[in-house]
Amino acid sequence: MPLLVSNRPIDLPSSTGDFIERYSQLKETAKSLQSKPVRKIDHKGLLYVHQREFAATTPQDGSVSILGTEDATTCHMVVLRHSGSGATSLGHCDGTDTEMTVSLMFNAVKSLSVGCDSGRYEVHLVGGFIDERSLSHRLTLELLELNDVVKQNIHWPVIYGIAVNVKTGDIFRATFPDRGPDEVIRAARTFLEGSIMSVYNAKEEQLQIEPYQWKQFTAAQFWLQQTDQVILQNFSTSPLVEPSHFVKHERSIFQFLSHYPEEPLFPKGRSRIYKKTADGLWERIDCAA
Repeated sequence: MPLLVSNRPIDLPSSTGDFIERYSQLKETAKSLQSKPVRKIDHKGLLYVHQREFAATTPQDGSVSILGTEDATTCHMVVLRHSGSGATSLGHCDGTDTEMTVSLMFNAVKSLSVGCDSGRYEVHLVGGFIDERSLSHRLTLELLELNDVVKQNIHWPVIYGIAVNVKTGDIFRATFPDRGPDEVIRAARTFLEGSIMSVYNAKEEQLQIEPYQWKQFTAAQFWLQQTDQVILQNFSTSPLVEPSHFVKHERSIFQFLSHYPEEPLFPKGRSRIYKKTADGLWERIDCAA
């Protein structure tokens, strides 16, 4: 499938700088997104996507109208949308299994667009900056730096989080007080090097967290005793520019992995399944199964 910019096929560039120079019109699109205010998204209609996750749905979804993700520094946030059906997928990519991630997201949108005879696939990449290890540059090229600002001689990403309105296709900067359900369980899966995972069944309108090999992290107590700076240096790809809650988030994972829960996370190997209530909250529905 050819990749088009302004309806013209493009050649894959050798660097992000080359890409921006060839297709300078993308700068204006990036500036437009940067100029938008950051919206605080509440839980109603929201499906939050964590690192190394993606989700896909359609405008006909009665439970989810907003897909969102945040805390991307060297990570990239990817939106794939079919202009005909409106089917939309949002992924949070960190450079792990990139080819598989793109394939899974494409297949998810394609399957939700069956029966739609017109339209095209539109892709949006947000994230990355001029980091010291050039991780952002490599990931951008794998997926394909207009998200960079210098503060006190340090490069920072401009945009940390985005959301996409599934009904309209509108993409905007966003932040998310509610990142559930099971935020720490999902974060621990990524920490334990789990592969990319689809977290939403659009046909059933259910969020599903598949079982993964959960084990005790024997070094958890050691890391819980370390300073914030030590944790940043050892667990961040961009320690100078992480959001203020990064260390607290990592400590919650260490605490979670430091002991076994009283009940299995995934009884009899079953997924943890949630559905939106009338109030827009996620309610677990597999407990009695």
